[in-house]
Amino acid sequence: MKKVLHMLSALLLAAGILAGCGTTEQPQQNQQAEQKTEQQVIITISEDGEEISSKEVSFEEGDNLLDVMKENFEIEEDGGFITAIDGHSQDENANKYWLFTVNGEMSQVGANELELKDGDDVVFDLQAT
Repeated sequence: MKKVLHMLSALLLAAGILAGCGTTEQPQQNQQAEQKTEQQVIITISEDGEEISSKEVSFEEGDNLLDVMKENFEIEEDGGFITAIDGHSQDENANKYWLFTVNGEMSQVGANELELKDGDDVVFDLQAT
């Protein structure tokens, strides 16, 4: 009988220790998950290759470039295409349009389809095409 009580005590003690360990891990996991959702991207605005402005902005995982632009710049758009950024507008007569690169490469999709990744370097350049 003493053996059974001793084993039962040991099991309860072990269960208590394990339960205590589990509760301290949970908040750390939640904090790590929250930290991973906020990410950074650098967005540079230029005209004919000359920088007008540059900002490091925060976004959450899954955000697209157009939404992030609207949150951080004064944007005009037409059908999902950006036509003006902070007062700098396209000029159809001069054949000047906004083009953008991501990490040095011309984007193959529109800003409304581009899902940003942490650390991306985005450059919008108003240039003649």
